[in-house]
Amino acid sequence: MRTRILLLVVLFVMAVLPAAAADKKITAGVAANFIMPFGEIAALFEKETGIKVEPVFTSSGKLYTQIVSGAPYDVFLSADEERPAKLFKDGLADTPFVYARGQIVLWSADKALCSGFKDWREAVQSGSVKKIAVANPETAPYGAVSMIALKAAGLEEALKDKLVFPQNIGQAFQYASTRAVDAGFCALSSAVSEEGKNGCHFTVEQAPQVVQAACVLVRSTDKKAAERFAGFLLTPVAVDVKVKYGYK
Repeated sequence: MRTRILLLVVLFVMAVLPAAAADKKITAGVAANFIMPFGEIAALFEKETGIKVEPVFTSSGKLYTQIVSGAPYDVFLSADEERPAKLFKDGLADTPFVYARGQIVLWSADKALCSGFKDWREAVQSGSVKKIAVANPETAPYGAVSMIALKAAGLEEALKDKLVFPQNIGQAFQYASTRAVDAGFCALSSAVSEEGKNGCHFTVEQAPQVVQAACVLVRSTDKKAAERFAGFLLTPVAVDVKVKYGYK
């Protein structure tokens, strides 16, 4: 009888634990450039741990403002180092760490654009390119880097009437992919995605590398799970996903 009871208890625990793990979740504020790799990484993490990571994607600036205002994120994946560093300094986050290094490209849904010009500078100045998407440089680090490249190339003033400013780098790619604009300064991760391969892109040599930092937030309701996910971002399996999308 005791053996049967013990067996039933063991079976009950085995049945309940996976269900409990499946119910466990954390929330991540994620910079819009990282949408596609994040989806794959979060799925791998959930498969390994049973912990679901629910993302909110928008610009780093908007996420930072939401966090300062009390938004209940557990983890923040920014597209810069400055905002996680500010949160740490203000006692709102644990020590930040670099999880990815990204790159800006000029992308267009029109493949003829890339074959018609020798580089991105020629392309943006051509009469065939009337509108160019640049993520809002005030809130989106990739937009700020795009403007640095334009300034370095001496094109900021010449192109000011062509520039359109969506709120984040994901929207910049959306504008370009739907042909609402003729080209867009986009994350390399979008250009090498399946949708991105339907168009073409130029490397923007004048754009500095985008160093992206993440941090676990102090107010997280499940610090252990949040820290576990933060650690997972640096594992070889997560690195493989990031490399596939052009991150270093």
